Amino acid sequence: MPRIVIFTDDPGWHGKQLLRAFAEQGYDAHYVSLTECSLQVGEGLPVRIPGFADSLPDAVFVRGVPGGSLEEVVFYLDVLHALKLLAVPVYNDGRAVEKSVDKAMTSFLLRNAGLPTPMTWVLRDREQAEAIAAQELADGHFLISKPLFGSQGEGIRRIEKTTDLMWLTSSRGIYYLQRFVECDGDGYSDIRAFVINGKVVAGMRRRGISWLNNVARGASCEPLLIEGELAELAIKAVSVLDMDYGGVDIMQTRDGSYSVIEVNSVPAWKGLQSVCEFNVAEQLVADLVRRYLKTS
Repeated sequence: MPRIVIFTDDPGWHGKQLLRAFAEQGYDAHYVSLTECSLQVGEGLPVRIPGFADSLPDAVFVRGVPGGSLEEVVFYLDVLHALKLLAVPVYNDGRAVEKSVDKAMTSFLLRNAGLPTPMTWVLRDREQAEAIAAQELADGHFLISKPLFGSQGEGIRRIEKTTDLMWLTSSRGIYYLQRFVECDGDGYSDIRAFVINGKVVAGMRRRGISWLNNVARGASCEPLLIEGELAELAIKAVSVLDMDYGGVDIMQTRDGSYSVIEVNSVPAWKGLQSVCEFNVAEQLVADLVRRYLKTS
């Protein structure tokens, strides 16, 4: 039976969904942490993966890349890059993860491709960061301070007044500041578009109990048909970051226009599944198998 690696440190609900979907396709999937892998330059297999002593896996599904020091993160990406160079399909591959795990590069690439995304500053100097924040507040704009690496709303703060500047914190010495986007309508909400192989397969509106709209932070989910300009925006955002699939967070602003807030290469879909009529994991696995395994 063909064997698949699901890279994750916490399989949880998503891991079980993927394991079941691979089994239904006739593949034997195994959870492995990137922290357990190693490179061996010389004799034998160049990439050492627990449980794969004699051969490399038929494909890899990247469900999670651990955090850590710069050296650790670079090493995890080295493993993904090496597997792809060895002709092992990696879904999403190291290139896509590199471009999206770093919010600074994501913002740059989106803007460089002409996609609407909030005004953003990334810098090292605290005094400059405070000056930018103070000027934005004086101009009537709130700011969001985010860690460069992170997900599900961890470490995000909103700067609303000058006294909030005392809480301005860096992400290991780097300040990432983004102009807060006021959403259209009442309350707080944003749009999540789920893209697979260049198509929006599902969408939802997330309504937050505060300005953070993450499901992990208590946001509720509503099904949303994503088409036209909105679909094109989500598809292009995923394409710019070279992803097989991705979760695109979009805000509809007060003037009715759209702004891409984030693009996730390892998106969670438990909230989306609650308002979706098909099984998301099955769609992901079917795409991987159809494009990378059946053709080979």
